[in-house]
Amino acid sequence: MDVPFWVWAVTVGLIVGMLVFDFVGHVRTPHAPTLRESAIWSAVYVGIALVFGVLVLWGWGAGYAGEYFAGYITEKSLSVDNLFVFVLIMASFGVPRELQQKVLLFGITFALLLRTVFILVGAAAIENFSWVFYLFGAILIWTAWVQARSGGHDDENFEENAVLRFARRVLPTTEQYEGDRMTVRIDGKRFITPLAIALLAIGTADVIFAVDSIPAIFGLTQETYLVFTANAFSLLGLRQLFFLIDGLLDRLVYLSYGLAVILGFIGAKLVIHALHTNELPFINGGEHVTVVPEIPTWLSLSVILVTLVVTTVASLAKSKRDRAEHAATHVVAPDAPLAPGVPDAPQAGEVADAVGPTDAERGTDAPAPRH
Repeated sequence: MDVPFWVWAVTVGLIVGMLVFDFVGHVRTPHAPTLRESAIWSAVYVGIALVFGVLVLWGWGAGYAGEYFAGYITEKSLSVDNLFVFVLIMASFGVPRELQQKVLLFGITFALLLRTVFILVGAAAIENFSWVFYLFGAILIWTAWVQARSGGHDDENFEENAVLRFARRVLPTTEQYEGDRMTVRIDGKRFITPLAIALLAIGTADVIFAVDSIPAIFGLTQETYLVFTANAFSLLGLRQLFFLIDGLLDRLVYLSYGLAVILGFIGAKLVIHALHTNELPFINGGEHVTVVPEIPTWLSLSVILVTLVVTTVASLAKSKRDRAEHAATHVVAPDAPLAPGVPDAPQAGEVADAVGPTDAERGTDAPAPRH
């Protein structure tokens, strides 16, 4: 895939421009975005990614367009999984909702820079060492096993990593948020705020995310331009997606299983590709192994789409059943015993005693008492 320098320059300029627009137009003034705002801008960013895919189709053909779309969809689905961790980080640091946009945008910018470095290193490694495909495949298969074994996100707890613990010990930090400021001066001494610590948590968490996302995209395409753009466009709309599906994340109960299938599939695809380009002397005497055919891009894209659709539909169906069962168990049957401490309903005689004696008991001449 021949990508001229000016195309790289225009693409990078477009991405930087979108980040700047996001900051100036949405994040500069702290506010909690509405559901409508999040939905509109999520659709805009997805639309831009789709239009870019059409441009790849027009400029370089269906093969490269298929690789881009497969990479973009995979990175987007992995980004949704990352949102679970972002929710935990926001809750752990008590980030006010109106400030969460700023943390997310700065974290996404840091993640994009970090992944660009990883992509360049990965591309250089693949160019010079074919055995890297074995390594990437092993990482993805192991990650798939961990995802499948976790079975969801109910038991996840955010734990501060070594970078955060070091930052807390070394850097003086205020106890409370100071608006949307990252640092503040108190009595002539500079302090960082909890907002900066939360931003550091988001950024360092992406180092872990990149361990599976970068090998996954290289398993679908080895074109550095497509790897970079698929990552960039999947990250750019992540801030809006966070607020759009924040309340739906806990309903995607089978997402981990779906991602496990996708990562395991791509891992197997990488191992097969590694066998086809094998140069390791202890495997088949350093000769290529072509017994198993390589997996075409159309099949990869089909497996990814079908897995995500099945996972989403099954998750929402289970969530609906669970809510219905929960509602049914909280409906008290007419003959069911009341809760402890609640008196039973009085019987007919008890009602009469409570009201007072009847006319027959008082005598017909005795006037009824007035209440």
